[in-house]
Amino acid sequence: MSTTHFGFQSVDEREKARKVRGVFDSVASRYDVMNDLMSMGLHRAWKAYTVMVANLQEGQRVLDIAGGTGDLALAFAPKVGRTGQVVHTDINEAMLRTGRDRLLDAGVVLPTLVCDAEKLPLPDNHFDVVSVAFGLRNMTHKDVALSEMNRVLKPGGKLLVLEFSKVARPLEKVYDWYSFKVLPKLGKVVAGDEDSYRYLAESIRMHPGQAELKGLMKQTGFGHVDIHNLTGGVVALHVGIKC
Repeated sequence: MSTTHFGFQSVDEREKARKVRGVFDSVASRYDVMNDLMSMGLHRAWKAYTVMVANLQEGQRVLDIAGGTGDLALAFAPKVGRTGQVVHTDINEAMLRTGRDRLLDAGVVLPTLVCDAEKLPLPDNHFDVVSVAFGLRNMTHKDVALSEMNRVLKPGGKLLVLEFSKVARPLEKVYDWYSFKVLPKLGKVVAGDEDSYRYLAESIRMHPGQAELKGLMKQTGFGHVDIHNLTGGVVALHVGIKC
């Protein structure tokens, strides 16, 4: 039996996707509120920076993986205009439904697809930009998912990975205190789910740091990878260019 990590637990590889799905089923309805509270609104700035770095042009095609409640898809849509396309995807139907409803409320209609990032049902060399924000750490086989993202990108296309990362050393103690003492309690009060937010804190610690993720991206076909540390490394934006 092959095992992988689910937070600090070791679980059967075949079980991880189901367990992650359960976490996001539980928090979908309060996900945006919790993002604002636990990041003190900073997630909006991180995503705005990602949109700026994407530097989208009219007519381009974008794939938003683990797009959840649709923050990035909503920001990308006006950039590519009527002649472009943004495809909004997530493995979790509850999150995707919440995002689709939010997009429709804003008057934005996008192709919406429930799919696994490790098996994208999409053509080769098709997208100008692929994005994944706060989703890569939940994937069982990150190398497989990154290879799939590379496959669907056009040559010279851009992958944007926005993810929690390794915080600067002077911030480690206060960050650990906040992650393991405050965050689960906040999840319990606001979302009625302490365990899911404890998993969030644990999953961040199990995710590759900045240099390790850069190496993994280069191994999966990205010829050039830049790292943008945000908020002292609490979050990093990795930008990979397909060879």
